[in-house]
Amino acid sequence: MSAGAPHGAGGTAEGAGGLRASLSGLTTRGRSFLAAGAAAAVCAYVLGQSELLRVGLLLALLPLVCVLALHRNRYRVSGSRLLTPARVPAGGEARVQLRMDNVSRMPTGLLMLQDRVPYVLGPRPRFVLDRVEPGGRREVSYRVRSDLRGRYPLGPLQLRLTDPFGMVELTRSFSTYDTLTVIPRTEALPPVRLSGESSGYGDGSRRSLALAGDDDVIPRTYRRGDDLRRVHWRSTARYGELMVRREEQPQRSKATVVLDTRRDAYEGAGPDSAFEWAVSAAASALLHLLEHGFAVRLLTDTGDSVPGEAGGGFSSGAQESAEAAGLMMDTLAVVGHSDGPDLGGAYEALRGGGGGFAGAGSDGLLIAFFGDLDDVQTELAARMRQRSGGAVAFVLDSAAWTGLPSRVEEPLRRLRDAGWTALAAPPGAAFAELWRRAGATALGTTASGGRG
Repeated sequence: MSAGAPHGAGGTAEGAGGLRASLSGLTTRGRSFLAAGAAAAVCAYVLGQSELLRVGLLLALLPLVCVLALHRNRYRVSGSRLLTPARVPAGGEARVQLRMDNVSRMPTGLLMLQDRVPYVLGPRPRFVLDRVEPGGRREVSYRVRSDLRGRYPLGPLQLRLTDPFGMVELTRSFSTYDTLTVIPRTEALPPVRLSGESSGYGDGSRRSLALAGDDDVIPRTYRRGDDLRRVHWRSTARYGELMVRREEQPQRSKATVVLDTRRDAYEGAGPDSAFEWAVSAAASALLHLLEHGFAVRLLTDTGDSVPGEAGGGFSSGAQESAEAAGLMMDTLAVVGHSDGPDLGGAYEALRGGGGGFAGAGSDGLLIAFFGDLDDVQTELAARMRQRSGGAVAFVLDSAAWTGLPSRVEEPLRRLRDAGWTALAAPPGAAFAELWRRAGATALGTTASGGRG
């Protein structure tokens, strides 16, 4: 086996290894023939039957000849894999295309191609390939899907080489593999106003999106093709080289999505559990905010920030936002329960300990997804709300998700008293509808002069 493939993931396999490896590849049929031949030879010797000895020799030699023939066939086969797409939502399908190329000057025998896939993606695909001529190619494909988010390895490819009689079977594995990322399901959300004119859905945000780059009022060096009407003569005289004015760029609205991942905050497991609903809802909110021009970050209860701490942990710019969206979806694909006892990490990050909303960032939109909240966690959650801007909390009633009596009323009341727009997330709730209700509730409280 050696690495190197013409496209996708794959490698090159030789038709046989050493003679000892070929002997170890004897199938049950081949071993039975050897045993029968040896038994016939012994009986022929004991009984003095020469005809029986010839039969025994024939039975014993046939599998050995097959081993030698397979060993001497030094054909080389190149295999590759092409996965499209590499990132799919839970319940979606991806197509895997396998290609086998005979790169030797000899035709191959019967080949069995097998790709290793995790059980959650479905049965292991197997394909039987007939004789492949020198320089020939064979392509096969299969589909994989999973209702569970995660990162799943595909491969390595395995190739089984057999002789025409089925006496010997050798397995060769290619060295590389692909990774399928199953991200949470997302819902298309209606454009609602959650935090007033200054926080992202107004004209200022649209103007920010319409301008390209991160221009500001600081002059920069002249570049070929710049409009000469933008020359800043005062800076030109000061620096001794041609300087041009940059266009003013309105500041992008910021939003933080907090996801509570505490193990003790959720009951149940599986694709229909409360925690999976929270992960899917957080993914929907993140994509919606990025599409509407927000600089967004994902924050967990441990204080970990995605896309990172650079720039306060927020995405910035169109290209950076696209990269941040992919990074956040990849993070949510594998996020699991934390063993943290409380929401302290998220609280400290929001209050300025992790690039939070202190100072100029204090007017950002805050959207949180909480599990079960006791008195202590409710107090911490209530204090997360920023000095200005909107704060929306979706509190999962995990007890109701498992058929137990609801216990979410008191946390909701205390969050609302602290200025949150707080809604309960009952079992099976459509997040798009809850999002619309949150917008209507926030708009109502703001119009009436209340907290919002």
